Amino acid sequence: MIKPSKVVFIDKKLEASFNSLKENDPIKKSIIRAIHDLRQNAFSGIQVPKRLIPKEYIQKYGINNLWKYDLPKGWRLLYTITADNEVELISAILEWFNHKNYEKRLKY
Repeated sequence: MIKPSKVVFIDKKLEASFNSLKENDPIKKSIIRAIHDLRQNAFSGIQVPKRLIPKEYIQKYGINNLWKYDLPKGWRLLYTITADNEVELISAILEWFNHKNYEKRLKY
């Protein structure tokens, strides 16, 4: 199922972190590619089982779904999918980090 989406950062602080990355930073380039892919299809990532969604995300953002997009070199981008009043899908980027921190966050 291919569903285009609008892509946003969950908050201004995260967006500022992304914007502060150097243009030639490989992580920034891969996040840009992820954003492009999510615009084309909100379901580009892999859905994380509900039981593994960190309670912190549920409490802080009120999310009920979590998706993982694999970036190069073991990095991960986490996002949630929601819809606005016009039923446009929105992919909201929550975080990105290396594999070790990803495993720690999701308690693998």
